[in-house]
Amino acid sequence: MNAPLRRAGVVILVLFALLFANLNWVQAYKADDYRTSDYNRRVVVAQYERPRGIIEAGGTGVATNRSTDDALKYLRVYPRKEVYAPVLGYRPVGLGATGIEHSENDFLSGESDKLFADRVKDMFTGNNTGGGNVLLTINSKAQETAWKELVNNERGVDKGAAIAIDPRTGAVQAMVSMPSFDPNTLVTHDEKAAAAAYGKLNKDPDQPLLNRTTAETLPPGSTFKVIVSAAALQNGYTTESEIEAGREYRESGAVIRNSEDEVCPGGQIDLKEALTESCNTGYARLGVTLGRDKVLAAAKNFGFQDDQLTVGNLEGGGLPVAASDTGKITNPDGTVDKGALAQSSIGQRDVRMTPLQGAMIAAAVANGGKQQRPYLVQKLLTPDLRTIYTANPKTLRTPVNEQVASDLKDMMVSVVQNGTGRRARISGMEVGGKTGTAENAAGADPHGWFIGFAFDDKGEAVSAVCVMLENVPGGHASAEAARIAGLIMKAAAGRGGD
Repeated sequence: MNAPLRRAGVVILVLFALLFANLNWVQAYKADDYRTSDYNRRVVVAQYERPRGIIEAGGTGVATNRSTDDALKYLRVYPRKEVYAPVLGYRPVGLGATGIEHSENDFLSGESDKLFADRVKDMFTGNNTGGGNVLLTINSKAQETAWKELVNNERGVDKGAAIAIDPRTGAVQAMVSMPSFDPNTLVTHDEKAAAAAYGKLNKDPDQPLLNRTTAETLPPGSTFKVIVSAAALQNGYTTESEIEAGREYRESGAVIRNSEDEVCPGGQIDLKEALTESCNTGYARLGVTLGRDKVLAAAKNFGFQDDQLTVGNLEGGGLPVAASDTGKITNPDGTVDKGALAQSSIGQRDVRMTPLQGAMIAAAVANGGKQQRPYLVQKLLTPDLRTIYTANPKTLRTPVNEQVASDLKDMMVSVVQNGTGRRARISGMEVGGKTGTAENAAGADPHGWFIGFAFDDKGEAVSAVCVMLENVPGGHASAEAARIAGLIMKAAAGRGGD
């Protein structure tokens, strides 16, 4: 054989070897990715041969099925429409799924390894068993209250979020984002209509598809003072320690003033009263005195900068959570920018927070310093209703010790009893919290925040909440957030009818 033929033969052998390797790569290593892809139409259509598992909240199906006469045997139905949409997401025919419908897709569709025994049984019986069922942690009364109060708020705000969690476990009791959307329009079997509905929602400047509780970060305003308080208490201060205050504080070009002239006008104020009155000048000075590293460390201990958190199943997967951020607080040469530190210490400048993070801060205080990992999936049930997974609460981190948590709790209770958070009060329950009014853009109305917790008459921490309202007109932006938060916690405690 001459040299050119030998070279051609070698090239052909190499090409066959590469083709064989690629075939094995696709079949052995990538097969599962292709099989479970949201865009693999053959697999998606095949999933409609059997009923998808039900998603329940409070004993009621919030994602169910309806039989059809078309080629796809079952239509996904969301009875409560906008109310649960940020939690559930949607599972359309020709688009990618979102929310719990996405993170628990394998189980809901019946393809999970957890349902292997059911699939084997079907081989012998000839049945086409449906997918597994997912039971959420959502408290239906708290969810409905959060939605009702948010969309009918007394200030005419059209964008906001509310989330409540059980401080003892991390179970999410309510998760509402406004504006929301009707997922039924996205799962219709008329794929052109579904695509058109998605296009309209996706282009809406109010971003109804955005889950503001987990995916949006905004300046938290004075709610961040809880973290600065924690930093102080961990570094030698007590609730009675005097800090410098005054009507105005200037630091490296930054000018800090209080919301009103009557707030901490004197030269000194104790730490507890400073939080109760929401003294901007006191906390700006305190942050600079503590120093950047201590403030940033306290924020990180509570969960700021965490970009790995998801909320769904404690064994993995769920709704992604945007990282709350403090900003670097540095000058161009790397030194500490004291002006930025003063502003950051009252939750302004580059500080950004998700509502979920706000609820987790309040929950850690209420839970003696332990911050539980938040979750949405309480149980997984087989089609014949056998429980094969029950959430086992996990401590995510311990940002403060019990003594510091106790001091923070005392300070936050004072905010609700005597200070800016009075509208969050609940008769017969001990409520603590912190309001926040956050400037966000020149000429724009501020955001209103409230983070807080409620204890029942037995001394048990029953709920921790964060309510955020965007661009609140008319002043005192946080008062309405506090009012809504109190009603959500009351419902979560089972006292909605009191």
